[in-house]
Amino acid sequence: MTVSPAPSNANTYEEERVSASACPACLAAPSAEQLAKSGDIKGARIMLSLPTAHCAVCITDVERELMKQPGVKSARVNLTLKRASVDAETGVEPAGLIAALDKIGYESHELDAGMLSATEADKRGRDLLMRIGVAGFAMMNIMLLSVAVWSGAQDATRDLFHWVSAAIAIPTIIFSGQPFFASAYYSLRGGRLGMDVPISLAILLALGISLFETMHSGAHAYFEAATMLTFFLLVGRYLDYRTRAVARSAAEELAALEVPRATILRDGVEVVVLVGELVVGDLMRVRPGGRIPADGEVIEGHSESDRSLLTGESLPVQVGPGMVLSAGEVNLTGPLMIRVTAAGKDSSLHRMADLVAMAESAKTKYTSLAERAARAYAPIVHILSFTAFCAWAWVTGGDFRLAVNIAAAVLIITCPCALGLAVPAVVTAASGKLFRKGLLIKDGTALERLAEIDTVVFDKTGTLTMGAPRPQNLPDLSPKALSVAMALAEGSSHPLARALHQAALGQGATAAALEDIREVPGYGVEGHWQGQIVRLGRANWIGAEEGASTATHLKIGDEAPVSIRFVDSLRPGAEEAVAGLVAQGKAVWLVSGDVEAAVADLAARLGISQFRAGALPMEKAQLVADLTHEGHRVLMVGDGLNDTAALAGAHVSVSPASALDAARTASDIVLLGQDLAPIAEAARIAKHARRRIKQNFAISIVYNAVAVPLALMGLATPLMAALAMSASSITVSLNSLRLR
Repeated sequence: MTVSPAPSNANTYEEERVSASACPACLAAPSAEQLAKSGDIKGARIMLSLPTAHCAVCITDVERELMKQPGVKSARVNLTLKRASVDAETGVEPAGLIAALDKIGYESHELDAGMLSATEADKRGRDLLMRIGVAGFAMMNIMLLSVAVWSGAQDATRDLFHWVSAAIAIPTIIFSGQPFFASAYYSLRGGRLGMDVPISLAILLALGISLFETMHSGAHAYFEAATMLTFFLLVGRYLDYRTRAVARSAAEELAALEVPRATILRDGVEVVVLVGELVVGDLMRVRPGGRIPADGEVIEGHSESDRSLLTGESLPVQVGPGMVLSAGEVNLTGPLMIRVTAAGKDSSLHRMADLVAMAESAKTKYTSLAERAARAYAPIVHILSFTAFCAWAWVTGGDFRLAVNIAAAVLIITCPCALGLAVPAVVTAASGKLFRKGLLIKDGTALERLAEIDTVVFDKTGTLTMGAPRPQNLPDLSPKALSVAMALAEGSSHPLARALHQAALGQGATAAALEDIREVPGYGVEGHWQGQIVRLGRANWIGAEEGASTATHLKIGDEAPVSIRFVDSLRPGAEEAVAGLVAQGKAVWLVSGDVEAAVADLAARLGISQFRAGALPMEKAQLVADLTHEGHRVLMVGDGLNDTAALAGAHVSVSPASALDAARTASDIVLLGQDLAPIAEAARIAKHARRRIKQNFAISIVYNAVAVPLALMGLATPLMAALAMSASSITVSLNSLRLR
């Protein structure tokens, strides 16, 4: 069994030891740091809130305008959170981006990217409810006044009731219709036709024709219809808002773990400060029952930590001095003194939330399709409405009242709200569900690609097994051999090397002083000791005899090789994951650099019929490439540096949180907990998500195919159009929530 390559660094083991003590969520967080180092995230990250964004057209307009600005590298809008995430070069100012969005009619505000907040009052929801209440109360009063007109009131009496209705309707519509009017105003000011332009036009047409009738003592006025139209449009918008809130994104769930204040020690005195004021090195005191405010290392105290909301695992873990805790964990049983190692935007909690928000706002082929359709909406709907007005005015011989009503109905009924919700509602619901099961999606297209897989390739050590093997025959090694093996193992991050080093430390061994330690990728580690070449790694590299169990081998100069045998435990959920994937009809492979006997034994135990032993890193990548060339869509699950090429070459990839940074960076999804079972569940959810997206597209297409002709034929009033439009949006949202 090879010791997989890793930096030959005397501090490697100590770094890994500290990392191993951290929670899986903390281990997931460095992937954001690695992305930054690799160039995926450079310069400044600017977060903007977009309170008026509400549809696919808004996403397109905002992203296009932001991308025009000098220094902006990428811009992604998360419609659920109503935020834009902008990656820009250092020096790009938020004020310039805000001004650019204001020119095209979008209100925006800078958010503090270093702070998460799930405790803000739900102002938007309350505002919509207040406007709904005003519109509903006015609508009922106007309907009561209309009873007299319907009962046969004539001339001055009828005009009086109409004017009283107008006095109620005009201020009501001005106030209650503000969400539509304001959005339409900013759209027109920016030189575009947003979704709320035709809605506002329809409301004003209904109000205008009623005023015209009243001023000319007409027999009919439609103030109750205008207020009712406003009322039902607001109800539809509020229900859409609530269904989005129910499909809370994983980013919002992470935000809910933030605490606003922390207790720190300054000159021996406890001081309560805002979390945003914490700096590296501060000493925090966290009492039992309190949530950890920032990442830090325990320097005093013993307790248990609840990490269930971060990792999906319910069992608490023991905490003591030297342990690294993540922001968001709950201290259960004893007081702790913690030294802050990362706070605010640098904390693992914030980095995880940032990765999730980026994934939820990523572009997929379905998102692009929905956005193209939404872009085509604005010109088409106005052309249809104007055509309907002209046609009905001509057919009826100048009945402009009827023509205006039909034109208003067309404006409302063709709203693409359902189409705009078709994809983001599903992605948000699915990513939130997967996060609750312990899977962090780093790439927004991963969910789409995961639905397409038909083959799964598992690595063995550290993936299907715990990667915590125990050496069985260390007492048989001489002190010299043990010290040399310990020194070589110290320079590797392979699970066997880490286990060997830790066990040697436990026996009180001292590492030999080696020189020129270097990695030989796929084979092991070698160095010089007292003028001799010493090696630790594969049997065929060492010149040892390959046994039937997992082992690494030591050779000192010309001495006979020594084999160090290991035993490892199966990772929880491994059997369930393999069985679940097989039940879904997927082909499952096991690939490992371990000896054939050990790999075959594990494959038989898990019911995997296809396996490959003794595989070098490039052979793993070649297996993935060969399967892809044969037309398969491959999911690669691995954790080591020797899996990185295979992870990068797969259609979609998953790494446990305990994996090396390189493996986590190369993967699309991080498994936060130890249990592998969620992988099979993720494949199932991904397929269901794709099905829901297609269903949502079908709902939108059928709705427009039925509703638009009815409106054009004059069979739908503006009120009926408002009800139909709201019903289509709510239907799409509820269909998306079936994933939860």
